[in-house]
Amino acid sequence: MPARKPYTFEQFTAIRRYGLGSMSFSPDGSQIAYVVNTSGQFNLWRQSSAGGFPHQLTVFSDRAVRQVAWSPDGRQIAFTADHHGDEFTQVFVIPASGGQPEQLTDAPLSQHFLDAGPWSPNGRWLAFYGNDRDDHANMDVLARDMKTGDVRRILAGQALYAFGGWSPDGRRMLAVDVKSNTNQDLYLVDPRDGAHRLLTEHDGHVKYQPGPWAADGSGFYFLTDEGREFTGLAFYDVRAYRWEWVETPDWDVENLAGSADGRHLAWVVNEDGYSRLYVRNTRTGQLLTLPELPAGVQVNLVFSPDGGRLAVLWMTPTHCAEIYVLDLHRRSMTQITHSMLGGLDERDLSTPRLIRYPTWDGRKIPAWLYKPRGASARRKAGVILSIHGGPEAQERPLYIYSGMYQYWTSRGLGVLAPNIRGSTGYGKTYQKLIHRDWGGGELKDIEAAVQYLRTLDWVDPARIGIFGGSFGGFATLSAVSRLPDYWAVAVDIVGPSNLLTFVKAVPPHWRRFMDEWVGNPESDRDLLIERSPITYVDRIKTPLFIIQGARDPRVVKAESDQIVEKLRARGVEVRYDVYEDEGHGFTKRENELKAWRDAAAFLEKYLLA
Repeated sequence: MPARKPYTFEQFTAIRRYGLGSMSFSPDGSQIAYVVNTSGQFNLWRQSSAGGFPHQLTVFSDRAVRQVAWSPDGRQIAFTADHHGDEFTQVFVIPASGGQPEQLTDAPLSQHFLDAGPWSPNGRWLAFYGNDRDDHANMDVLARDMKTGDVRRILAGQALYAFGGWSPDGRRMLAVDVKSNTNQDLYLVDPRDGAHRLLTEHDGHVKYQPGPWAADGSGFYFLTDEGREFTGLAFYDVRAYRWEWVETPDWDVENLAGSADGRHLAWVVNEDGYSRLYVRNTRTGQLLTLPELPAGVQVNLVFSPDGGRLAVLWMTPTHCAEIYVLDLHRRSMTQITHSMLGGLDERDLSTPRLIRYPTWDGRKIPAWLYKPRGASARRKAGVILSIHGGPEAQERPLYIYSGMYQYWTSRGLGVLAPNIRGSTGYGKTYQKLIHRDWGGGELKDIEAAVQYLRTLDWVDPARIGIFGGSFGGFATLSAVSRLPDYWAVAVDIVGPSNLLTFVKAVPPHWRRFMDEWVGNPESDRDLLIERSPITYVDRIKTPLFIIQGARDPRVVKAESDQIVEKLRARGVEVRYDVYEDEGHGFTKRENELKAWRDAAAFLEKYLLA
């Protein structure tokens, strides 16, 4: 029998990508609405919750659908969408049976969000939040009367307010005051006049994230890390204005959903990167026995209206995201989407190993190591060090970057994906280490990662590359400019090169975070210059590929322009690709595939023996 040909790039990237926060049941539970890029752009689709053929509802080519919410009467679906990745999301509704979408907001240079069950229980009001006021520096909670079209501004001020969900009777709502990634407050709000009461008075940085209400309206579940390193699950009694713990694992509880009848409560615990799903019968207090999901990561969770089924969006290192529907009565599970289209045999793919390597201050850095088959002391391999964005995010065992880790290992390259300081999932102390220290301790963690790789007998120390997007792009530029002797090649995607110009150019509603997150452009000017990759541009000698979206509102194009200009003036090799119709990442499949193909080819040129 002839040897089987190796898989191609196209086979690894032949997947459907789903909007990670976008899934909604129809009121009768027969359908699920979600966002997927089957058409080449992220559009709104609906499908039978039992499986079957999906139906496309929107046909955008220039807009990307972001969030979805089915109306209580089942007649329409609300959604948000932006234009060419600019993140200026507007609110729309479309008939659930199909038709022409109606745009409900049209505020230039503004963002609008639909979260936490935005329809009032009677369907009269659609709640959302946005920064359409003044200089776009604040977020307000608003609600649209779906009969008259009038919009009520319910909660406004010098703050970033987010909608947190309606009470079961529609007479109250929750709102979140987002002060930073690690500090929030919850308010109980009267939607008629905006009267509100602070529920979470506290000192220091504490996370509060609202969840489902109890069916009788007595209170609501929420997530918090008050007094703890990790985020736990709690219940707030709005009659007594006090709360108590429900679950306090030694890992983060990271997602939460409740059935409308109050019988079932579901949550997910992030255990060292892997998701563990739990469902409790709130009347008996017993945990339900669930069908076994593959070892991986859960990214969305929603109950059917009758509470008998639970839809989850789940992915693993060897399989892209799929929607599964769990029947809680029958203890069965149905995979209703089938999104791996390239004919890959998962047995041929790499399951990463979780390792921990020592770093400069005695900490152990968790990292996922993908070893290519056949690599050995006799047959050494190049390795790509992949740095995640955020920075307050987490590298997890996923079919990530449209399968690029799996593609690289199939080509004979290893991947090390660390959770350097600032990552989530390891306690808030670890997460906050990145605050006001960009280009500091985490760069030493990256250096320690290289030193760890050099201890592996199958790694060729002369063939180590670095790759990252957003903050990972900043880390990549920091590495090649401040650790110039370590790298054979580097790829930066939408990474800031100059922290001083970066903090001045972020969206208006982000600027209040910058002082404690990165630094103040006036009082911390010297620090920002010292930590900026562009300050050390004359040291860069690594072959470098930079990818940028022209419409990026977070890391503006000037961040890439300025470092490319200085490198080219020195005659240093740098490839620079700008996508005119993209922002901070890719919404169009054609662009995404070209970028990954080009990045892969660039890395392979220098890392393959």
